[in-house]
Amino acid sequence: MSTPNGFPQHTRVCVTRSMEGGAVQDLQAKKAGKAARKEAGGDGAPPTEGPLKIGTPISETLKLLPEELKANMKIKSITPRPPRKPRLERAASLDEKSWRRWRRFRTSQESLTDPNETSSSNGSLQEASPSPPIRGRASPCDPCCQQNSLHSSPDALEAGPVGKSRGGTSDLGKRASEISSAFGGLLRGKGFTGGKPRLSQIMPARPLPPMELNVASHSLRTANRIDSDCLDYRHYSQHKFGRVSSSLSDTRLHGNGMVYDNCSTDSMKSTFSVLTPIRAKDVRSRSYLEGSLLASGALLGAEELSRYFPDRNIGIFVATWNMQGQKELPLNLDDFLLPTDPDFAQDMYVIGVQEGCPDRREWEIRLQETLGPHYVLLHSAAHGVLYMSVFIRRDLIWFCSEVEYATVTTRIVSQIKTKGALGICFTFFGTSFLFITSHFTSGDSKVNERKLDYNKTIQALTLPKNVPDTNPYRSSSSDVTTRFDEVFWFGDFNFRLNKDRETVDSILNQNPDTDVSRLLVYDQLTSEMSRGSIFKGFQEADIHFRPSYKFDIGKDSYDTTSKQRTPSYTDRVVFRSRYKDDIQAVKYSSCPVIRTSDHRPVFALFRVKVRPGRDNIPLAAGQFDRELYLIGIRRRITREVQKRLEQKDQKSSSICSIS
Repeated sequence: MSTPNGFPQHTRVCVTRSMEGGAVQDLQAKKAGKAARKEAGGDGAPPTEGPLKIGTPISETLKLLPEELKANMKIKSITPRPPRKPRLERAASLDEKSWRRWRRFRTSQESLTDPNETSSSNGSLQEASPSPPIRGRASPCDPCCQQNSLHSSPDALEAGPVGKSRGGTSDLGKRASEISSAFGGLLRGKGFTGGKPRLSQIMPARPLPPMELNVASHSLRTANRIDSDCLDYRHYSQHKFGRVSSSLSDTRLHGNGMVYDNCSTDSMKSTFSVLTPIRAKDVRSRSYLEGSLLASGALLGAEELSRYFPDRNIGIFVATWNMQGQKELPLNLDDFLLPTDPDFAQDMYVIGVQEGCPDRREWEIRLQETLGPHYVLLHSAAHGVLYMSVFIRRDLIWFCSEVEYATVTTRIVSQIKTKGALGICFTFFGTSFLFITSHFTSGDSKVNERKLDYNKTIQALTLPKNVPDTNPYRSSSSDVTTRFDEVFWFGDFNFRLNKDRETVDSILNQNPDTDVSRLLVYDQLTSEMSRGSIFKGFQEADIHFRPSYKFDIGKDSYDTTSKQRTPSYTDRVVFRSRYKDDIQAVKYSSCPVIRTSDHRPVFALFRVKVRPGRDNIPLAAGQFDRELYLIGIRRRITREVQKRLEQKDQKSSSICSIS
């Protein structure tokens, strides 16, 4: 049951008030007594309308209430007390004032950030204030109404000269508004719970800025800041090559909640190590030579593969060159092994040579000197004058199986093995590779002999030996190329152009740059591969370079001798894969600046997909040719020192002219 004004009839309001000494309290007490006597005498004067004024007592505030509510309210009579003498306080120093202001600010912040606290900043200041609290008497209340917020602030009850000097008129206005809002909330039925008096929670005007949870300190951020020249390295390399090599998996750090941004990741790298931590249980239980199949922590497993190759693609450089048995080696192999396009070196370099130089060791040293200290010779093999060298990044030698090789001779009559094939195979993570370099029978019309060389090679090459086949169900005992995931076959295949010299020269003169599509119409190898009579299942990248044979030594002109041999694409690189689109050709070209032979070197760049492997394969255990590595690096250093000395001598020398 409620009144027309919306208030319940059984509502009881307990109003308590404590009075302190002072002239203002006497005046307020007298006004409260007069108001109480008027109400007791039944004076029916209408309530005063308008806003509350400063210093208006609660008894006058009650006049604004409906008559039925005033009938149910009980006003406790208050006996006036003589004013107290003003208490003198010690003047606070500047340090104490600044400390108090800091303390009030900090306490108000704590009350805002605590979700369980709803007290105002005034209440927080009351607890943190160093001044003694003002004692007051509280009236007993009904159980449904606890002690309200009128007693939560001592400044609201203070009066007298000291209170006036502290607060002034503006403070009294603030206290009056607080009393009105609190009393209005009481009338709306909002009770206060808990033993501590509470005002309404003060909310910030705008959302607080988020706090960055970061383990990287400012000094570490500064120390690990990326150089401005390398800011776009990640974006550029991902856009052009699809992968950025990294020795630390940043995603694993972020996923574990250890860091929250790139700066933190850099700090982790500098604080701990660029190497992934190894669990103690893995050190106890794993030998890394045999054991688990794709288990967590496996050396060749998916976790380790993703750490080095997040996109699971590696770069492979494959090259072939018929050196014509020349003793003289090129002065510089940079243009051959390290072409300017693309800008980044590959993960693996495989170089096959036919009719190699007499000093094979010198050739390998020159390769090591050119590739530098980032690469090591994983394995090299020879079959007569057929050479093959496999270089790999030194960080990746631990993920290779034992390397195996085999040879095939296609010309038994000759004492010197100039024609035949040489194959090297190994497993990298879970992907098996086979590299074959061959030198087939020469002659313009001997196409069938070359096809016989191919068939003999795939049948007689006995690989693999100890390394298990990654997919034996797709292997064939009569074809070695079916027993490996990725196969690269390169060499001097000796296939020619079925056209006379004059026609070929006219086509080359009309298209001096890269348009050689008219020449490929007469190419023997392209024709035989389209029929399926040779290199079954193999592919070749598009050719955009001039024929690599036959040049005059030291010149860019084709054969000017009496034989007038027709220029041809004898040096080729073909590839096949068990899985579709595992091998992507990036570049296929020749190196015209090397003129020490009648053949130009031909190379190809590939992106090859790699799959995780098993730890039960025989591993190479990080073996490489250490002696070759040291010799190549010493030569590289010596060459750089000599170059610097020559430049220094040129700068210091001067030319004198005598007139």
